[in-house]
Amino acid sequence: MTTISRQGRAGEGPGAATDARADIRRPDGSRVRVLVVDDEASLTELLSMTLRYEGWEVRTAQDGASAVRAARSFRPDAVVLDVMLPDMHGLAVLGRLRHDLPDVPVLFLTAKDAVEDRIAGLTAGGDDYVTKPFSLEEVVARLRGLIRRSGAVARRSESLLVVGDLTLDEDSHEVTRGGRSIHLTATEFELLRYLMRNPRRVLSKAQILDRVWSYDFGGQANVVELYISYLRRKIDAGNAPMIHTRRGAGYLLKAADPAPEPASAPASVPAAASA
Repeated sequence: MTTISRQGRAGEGPGAATDARADIRRPDGSRVRVLVVDDEASLTELLSMTLRYEGWEVRTAQDGASAVRAARSFRPDAVVLDVMLPDMHGLAVLGRLRHDLPDVPVLFLTAKDAVEDRIAGLTAGGDDYVTKPFSLEEVVARLRGLIRRSGAVARRSESLLVVGDLTLDEDSHEVTRGGRSIHLTATEFELLRYLMRNPRRVLSKAQILDRVWSYDFGGQANVVELYISYLRRKIDAGNAPMIHTRRGAGYLLKAADPAPEPASAPASVPAAASA
């Protein structure tokens, strides 16, 4: 049984931990994806809970073949990979992962005394390793470093905001969606910039008024609704919606959900040959 420690922090609690950790996301504002591969169910469950608590999207696999299939569909930003798996060695899994995802960082889990495995893993292209038993904080810290160095988050010009297929250049004031140029007024641009700087976050009318118009409109808060409608006509017209209303709370912008694949037509049944 693998032993895992979780070191406590002064004042630690759900709220404190949430405030303490620095959020990292993909350039489009979506959550970082991590694939955890280990045949020990209790370990994968604990790691998954910890990484989800960080705000990341997690999938698990308990053998090499499942890991390769999951990586192809999930497209993770990082992989936590046990060296010893029931169906194949972790190095073989690494080779298959690298074939489909050549740049994905891989963090190996190894036994404490398996020096040869650690050397072989790093030589074969693994990016880092932790030895069992390990602390959950160490795994999270190493993953954060690997993901940042890999460029999976925010590798773009500092002036360019990107959410899904929507881009906004803060220097040139150019806005495009799906490659199509969109003309915005100065106020529309400031409103969109504020939404894009806070992807997937609900912003209240009061917050928007304070940030975009720089003062309180009092009873004129409906100006926010008016300008949100202007943006929707220009950003969402003819596209899957990105600007959403949370009734009683405010507005948020997020990458559009992918269009569902069209249902395939049922195969035609050949008519039975006449006798």
